[in-house]
Amino acid sequence: MNTLTFPLSAVTEVPRDEASGQDPYASEAQTNALLRFGAQYRLQRIQAADMITTDEAATLSGTTRVTMNAWIKSGRCIGVSHLRRGYKLPRWQFEPFIFPVIAPMAAALGSTDGWQLLAFLESPHPALDGQSPRTALEQGTPAQRVIDLATAEGH
Repeated sequence: MNTLTFPLSAVTEVPRDEASGQDPYASEAQTNALLRFGAQYRLQRIQAADMITTDEAATLSGTTRVTMNAWIKSGRCIGVSHLRRGYKLPRWQFEPFIFPVIAPMAAALGSTDGWQLLAFLESPHPALDGQSPRTALEQGTPAQRVIDLATAEGH
């Protein structure tokens, strides 16, 4: 593991949270625990029942695996890197009330990264009364509202 080192003269004072007197930075142990949790979450999410392969997604959408890979790279659909090779895709994104929102949402967020797009769609948001954008879309929230929220998040 590479670490960044600073000359001793560059570290003159450890920042402290004025209110509590605590160091505001996470310890190495806390950081490592968070990274382990993130890796564990990604593995579980990839293995979830709603995740399908690019071949399955191609069949579902009436296209080819090559086209599906191009859609993932362009942000037209969500694909997360699979540990072996290729991608896994959430099946629900091909629903008619979600699929047309993916590309404009990716553009609004300024990203085609599958994990970022998936996190945005599945995370509860206060602007949607605590619902995730995915749930809001499923319950009839106008797509433009979710795209506007993505624009705000992306800037």
